[in-house]
Amino acid sequence: MDQNTLFAYKIFLNAALPLVKVIATDVPSLAQKFKKAHCVFQVSALCPQAPEGKVATHFTVNNGEWLVCADKVCTNAMVELEFSSVEKFVDFFKGNMMALPKIKGAMKHFGMFTAFMGVLMKMSGLLGAKEPPKDEETKVLLVKAFFYLLSSGISALNKNGHEEIKDWTSKSPDRVYSWAVNGHPEVSAYLRIKAGNSRAGRGEYKRAMPFFTLRFDSLDSALGILMATDDMMDATKAGRLIMDGAPEFGAQLGAFMLVVGGFAK
Repeated sequence: MDQNTLFAYKIFLNAALPLVKVIATDVPSLAQKFKKAHCVFQVSALCPQAPEGKVATHFTVNNGEWLVCADKVCTNAMVELEFSSVEKFVDFFKGNMMALPKIKGAMKHFGMFTAFMGVLMKMSGLLGAKEPPKDEETKVLLVKAFFYLLSSGISALNKNGHEEIKDWTSKSPDRVYSWAVNGHPEVSAYLRIKAGNSRAGRGEYKRAMPFFTLRFDSLDSALGILMATDDMMDATKAGRLIMDGAPEFGAQLGAFMLVVGGFAK
């Protein structure tokens, strides 16, 4: 497996797939389908180099409560999408619908299977959208998903030895970088780094003021940058993007956001 494939599948396992929980709990029509559910879902890829012979992220659902086990294999998943290789897993999540997985447990747990697929399709539609949504509720969900994907994605790349990001974290004292939108604390995310270690978090970091915050004046401004329809420099000059901290740290964080986006698309 080449290094780019490694980085890509780690981002999907640790940053993209965990968004299933966010979507399944934040979208009322989807949340209703899991209200009385008791099921373990898994998305996996066969990998001879892995200890269990495969890599996976799985979800345990009990009465609408989701537990995400990122980059962890479950041996008794009730519903599983199993790809024949890591390469096909990556291809599928990059939009190649020909790289289909083997589906396990679909007939026995058909209702849960269709509900889970509904969440995956919703996630795919959101992250693959070419234009920002019109309604406020979906804007909130999409910005939240992007912030979580970026913070967790940068951390996943660091933990798996991405040269530039590892160099950045290894030289850093204890610092917190965050993403925020004015008036919408529910979409915040952060990344804490120190001496080569990193940890992504959801919500506002409340133990201390973040060292640097990439702050947007509105959801629309956030989506302009996140969906690459706006220029970061122009947005900063116009006040749509506010860098709470030195601008050079914003440029650095922005560059790593692009790295994550490159591996995830």
